[in-house]
Amino acid sequence: MPEGDTVWQTARRLHDALAGKVLTRSDFRVPKYATVDLTGRTVLDAVSRGKHLLTRFEGGLTLHSHLLMEGAWKVYGTGERWKGGPGHQIRAVLGTADRAAVGYRLQVLELLRTSEEDRTVAHLGPDLLGPDWDPDLALANLLADPGRPLGEALLDQRNLAGIGNVYKSELCFLLGVTPWLPVSALPADRAAKLPALAKRLLEANRDRVVRRTTGLRGQDLFVYGRAPRPCLRCGTSVRVTDQGDGSQERPTFWCPSCQAGPAPPPGTAQRWRDRYHRATG
Repeated sequence: MPEGDTVWQTARRLHDALAGKVLTRSDFRVPKYATVDLTGRTVLDAVSRGKHLLTRFEGGLTLHSHLLMEGAWKVYGTGERWKGGPGHQIRAVLGTADRAAVGYRLQVLELLRTSEEDRTVAHLGPDLLGPDWDPDLALANLLADPGRPLGEALLDQRNLAGIGNVYKSELCFLLGVTPWLPVSALPADRAAKLPALAKRLLEANRDRVVRRTTGLRGQDLFVYGRAPRPCLRCGTSVRVTDQGDGSQERPTFWCPSCQAGPAPPPGTAQRWRDRYHRATG
């Protein structure tokens, strides 16, 4: 699941493969850009901004992409087989003399002037893995809507950029509160350490293949994906349900014993509970 650390890794991989090199292939497989040709342009850099990717080219152009849930950029060497998915899922190809960056299942793909990048990312809060990180501003953004459930506030990229569903669940567990706790009810000492904790988790995982939050041997995550297995701390069955604003429901994991605060509202959909219980037998 692409979150801030995954997108940071992707940007670094694209930068290492393409930056400073001239494009010998440019292939956009979306109708809007089907006739665009960037061959002959030098790739300047590739950077992440929260969950957004910005690949910049000489001449003042930037390719903006977003992985959403299933997107991916893969880098291949000359003659290497492309294995990121079937051909019909390819949305973009950027090739140099010795590398090919192939974008799969990219639902967001936009070519814009570099001077206009802000219109795609200016709404984002401080980036947990970016040079603009500001923990005080991130906390102020979270506290600005005191009645909002903490889980929803953490996912709102306007507050702080880079947290997805995995880190939302893990952060709430580490803070000892449920994702439905109103932001205003988060104890002051825990609220104060939230930004630094979030940054520490993402920084620790930006160079890892497998995301880890526990520090426990053989156990990568405390609650995410673990329902209905026992909590690693107390042994209570980890639970899963939906949390979202109605437009995009997401699986949310928590331990009802280790995490204080409200339970999910009545009538929450069963689909995630059914899915994870079947998967774990």
